[in-house]
Parts: sequence; C-alpha cells; structure tokens
Amino acid sequence: MIFLLRILLTAIVVVFLSKFLPGVEVAGYGTAIVVALVLALLNLIVKPILVLLTLPVTIVTLGLFLIVINAIIILLVDAFVGGFEVSGFWIAVLFSLLLSIIQSLFYSIAERN
Repeated sequence: MIFLLRILLTAIVVVFLSKFLPGVEVAGYGTAIVVALVLALLNLIVKPILVLLTLPVTIVTLGLFLIVINAIIILLVDAFVGGFEVSGFWIAVLFSLLLSIIQSLFYSIAERN
C-alpha cells in the first residue's frame, strides 16, 4: 500500500514539474504513472550500481556527484518511456533536484497521517 501511494505521489510531482519546468514534457497522467514506476525500478536496480562504480568520485566531491547520478537516472527514464521528454542534462539535474525535494516533503506528510 505504501509503495502504491509513493508511486502516485511521484506521478503527481512529475506532472506538476512538467507544467512548470521548460524542457520537461509528460504526455498524460498514465505516462506519469509509468515514469514513476520506471523511476522506482531504475532507482532500485541501476542507481546502486552507478553509486558503487563512481564511489571514489562521490567521496572526492563529498556526495555532490550523486546529483549527477540522479540526472543520469532521469535521462534513462526519458530514453525508456515514450511520452516523457527531458530536453537536456541541466534540465534533468534541476528536475531531479526538485523531484527529490518535493518527494521528501510529500513522503514526510504521508507518513505522519
């Protein structure tokens, strides 16, 4: 149940950010749910591998390279999901930062209730 709630909240945030960020487009609400599912899957499988492979760079940059890894994950979602488009790397960085911040706010509110 928590997983479904998180997927729906992420889909809502994806739609919200696509309305306000130039360079991010989502075809519809169904596409946003697919984006949320693929994002969860890539964060589960690909992100730990990328973090492990780039551990020295992450340590040297005091963890800031994780922002780049998040942007790469967003660009992978863009490649896998039709109807979801991110125009470039820096837009992906901004999208991933805002997505992480808003998700953490929503998740903390959802866990309290």
